[in-house]
Amino acid sequence: MWNAITSISSLLLSYGLLLLGNGMFNTLLGLRSRLEGFSTEITGFIMAGFFVGMLLGALYAVRVVAAVGHIRAFAAFASIMSVAVLAHVLHIDPVTWFVLRVIAGFCMAGMIMVVESWVNERASNEMRGQVLSLYMITNYLGAGLGQFLMLVGDPAKYQLFIIASMVYSFALVPILLTRASAPPPGSPVRMKFRDLFAISPVGVFGTVCAGMANASLTGMGAVFAKEVGLSVAEVSGFMAAAIMGGMVLQFPIGRLSDKFDRRTILFCASLATILAALTVIWATDQSVTVLIVSAAVYGGFSFTIYALSASQLNDLADRKRLVHVAAGLLIAYGIGASIGPIIAAQLMSIYGPSGLFGFVVGTNGLLVLFVLSRVILRRRSTKTKAPFLPLGSLGMSSKQLYSAALKRAKGEAPGL
Repeated sequence: MWNAITSISSLLLSYGLLLLGNGMFNTLLGLRSRLEGFSTEITGFIMAGFFVGMLLGALYAVRVVAAVGHIRAFAAFASIMSVAVLAHVLHIDPVTWFVLRVIAGFCMAGMIMVVESWVNERASNEMRGQVLSLYMITNYLGAGLGQFLMLVGDPAKYQLFIIASMVYSFALVPILLTRASAPPPGSPVRMKFRDLFAISPVGVFGTVCAGMANASLTGMGAVFAKEVGLSVAEVSGFMAAAIMGGMVLQFPIGRLSDKFDRRTILFCASLATILAALTVIWATDQSVTVLIVSAAVYGGFSFTIYALSASQLNDLADRKRLVHVAAGLLIAYGIGASIGPIIAAQLMSIYGPSGLFGFVVGTNGLLVLFVLSRVILRRRSTKTKAPFLPLGSLGMSSKQLYSAALKRAKGEAPGL
């Protein structure tokens, strides 16, 4: 176990720095957009650009990795990401910022693809769960601690943009200095998206809903916190609590889903997310401490939806096709994440900041009804369950996507 962790320590350090910078910059850009006078709708449009870029990167960044290798691809993506961050202060314009966010999302998908494929290749089946758990902790800690970098500068000035760029540049160092060899490409398997939905409608629909809710929080959560009257330090605390809260309940809820029907646990988790979102809306009139605690409870339940949905689909899928199943789930998550912030921003413009969590309530309400209908129509499967694996806050697991997308790199359609 220790040898495996040592062999990927530099990769985890690079990944942690990536999430540290990304967590900070998402919050910074949301606040800066409002300070520049952009409307809530425009801010949502800008923030959605990152997830559009991640979706495109999930489909096409593999060409770069396949062409030049893992380390060179990571270096190229990190360099472009660093430049894109600084470019925001050179030309303050919504369309320009949207394009820059698309570029950043594309690069982030490529870097996650490199890191995750490497981590998965180093983890044996016997210790995969432990290694991926460590990876998940790195994910949430990096994204959560990144919120506190907001405290070292003024969002209205340019210094925080420079700090974010520096963090992305530092993320290059561990992976460039590693002595570990890059993993070879895997073998892709083709699967059509409609076949994925046929395996588990609950798994696919839950993944889309998770993408919509999670991206709305990471994209518009800082705007929500600022508009309910929180200071910059309190905004950082609010976002950190929500993101890091997602780490706490992953294992308990995952263990429950291993013992009982996952659809039942998904139903309960979605219902709990609705109640937690309503509590956050109620807490806007309470003390800051109550609001931050409510955000942590909300994150704890909300960030389990994707992992539960993915596990439900993996339970029913052919074990020989799990690679492409995971790739299809990433596409579903990306679709939800691309449209979630835009819809949430529209509702925030109409109903005020509470529109964000009202959107979450509506999204999870649809999921609750859908899961309930599927439980009534389809009995619990008797197939052996796949082990539950916690998933990070970005909803990414790119080893599978990297393997499944190799046909595209060779000029063949992947069938998704």
